[in-house]
Amino acid sequence: MTPPEAPEDGIAAPGEMPPAVSVCAPLATLRKRADFLRAARARRQGTDSMMVQGRRRALGEATGIRVGFTCSKKVGNAVARNRAKRRLREAARRVLPSDGRDGWDYVLIGRAE
Repeated sequence: MTPPEAPEDGIAAPGEMPPAVSVCAPLATLRKRADFLRAARARRQGTDSMMVQGRRRALGEATGIRVGFTCSKKVGNAVARNRAKRRLREAARRVLPSDGRDGWDYVLIGRAE
């Protein structure tokens, strides 16, 4: 895929929007420790390299899918942990919009292989 061409004068026409980088809307991210702990007490599903924890939010809470990512130091140094979290983010970006449930929080946990 080639990047879009810039206008010759370097200025975009008024009202012309630049092309979107991604077609999918960004997922809401869990940021508070309390949200991670609530998800940790809920359902779990795991494989050798990752675990998914998920919980349904209460009726009064916001709708939409929220997701959090974490890796322990068992995965490796900071570079390895960040690489694992990038892979988890990409997997969530591809899978959760179609297979995730509205009103649920998901936590994806990277594991050492």
